[in-house]
Amino acid sequence: MQWKKDLEKVVRINSYTRNKRGVDAVGELFAKWLEALGYRTERHRRDLIGDHLHFLSPKSEKREKILLLGHLDTVFPQGSFDGWREDETWVYGPGVCDMKGGNIVALEALRALYDANGIIEDIDVLLVSDEETGSDDSRMLTTELAKNYDKCFVFEAAGPNMEVVVGRKGIGTFDITIEGKAAHAGTSYAKGVDANLEAAIKLQRLVELTDLERGSTVNVGKMEGGIGANTVSPQAKLLLELRYADHKEKERLMKGLEEAVCTAFVEGTKAVLGGSIQRDVMEPNAWQRALIEAMERISGQSLPTERRGGVSDANIVASAGVVTIDGLGPYGDGDHTPKERALKKSFKERIDLMTQVLRHHQKKGAIA
Repeated sequence: MQWKKDLEKVVRINSYTRNKRGVDAVGELFAKWLEALGYRTERHRRDLIGDHLHFLSPKSEKREKILLLGHLDTVFPQGSFDGWREDETWVYGPGVCDMKGGNIVALEALRALYDANGIIEDIDVLLVSDEETGSDDSRMLTTELAKNYDKCFVFEAAGPNMEVVVGRKGIGTFDITIEGKAAHAGTSYAKGVDANLEAAIKLQRLVELTDLERGSTVNVGKMEGGIGANTVSPQAKLLLELRYADHKEKERLMKGLEEAVCTAFVEGTKAVLGGSIQRDVMEPNAWQRALIEAMERISGQSLPTERRGGVSDANIVASAGVVTIDGLGPYGDGDHTPKERALKKSFKERIDLMTQVLRHHQKKGAIA
């Protein structure tokens, strides 16, 4: 099976996000394979992380423009989880489902198109190098490129029942720096302004914004401050993450965050907010539902759907207004752990699905 041979090649290359050499080596393999199918590689060079690669097909005026989206990087530094193995049912290794396996699904579908037609038109591929660390570098590039496309297919792992992903929570990471005033805790306690106390009260206000029924969470994952037990704390800092399932909740959480920052619960303290929304929410919509129904008609497969609390670059493209379906890679589990694995039979199912859908696009000009 060609998919398995090629997957093994890229999985055996360590492509931890900060391992530029390894990420670029994986990218070079995909460039070689896609250029053999008539693609032109547009390389967005980076010094400290891997290059982002945009693979361009010939263009026509007759078809919708399709983007296939993936990432080259994984989460494991060299020596922490490397190698490849398989048994009768599963393949194991870093990236087999997240998401080198998904990239291989896209590649195999494109190979089938090329073998049948001798040309692929209006289907481009974007492989970024920093998704696992939040796409801080590639986010603007992906947002700008997304404007050129009508539909986007993202090849993160499928659900356990081969679900595709129609919704992902938005996520923001913020820090609050609090300034107080130092004083000797024994001789001059009343002259101090306790930044730690202010941080503790702000933490409580922030966590109270969590509403699990609405799918919203605020997690203050780290707090630090102070000098020592005998000194009223002159500074403190909170590091927090918020996640939300729709834009209405985003507005509520951001308003609550602003109020917590701007309110001095301990008189004399000052606070400064840093950070931003990393990836905005991907919400299900009618255009997406129509696309899934078209894919079901074309393929003869049922496509169950799910929403996920985790984020992907699908959030970015969907936020740019592109009709987006995620979870089109193989099924796997244990991702982000040394137990990562992917189900062999799920590769064929996803390759067949995407081959039929993209073949229809090439013949009819649209997926509808």
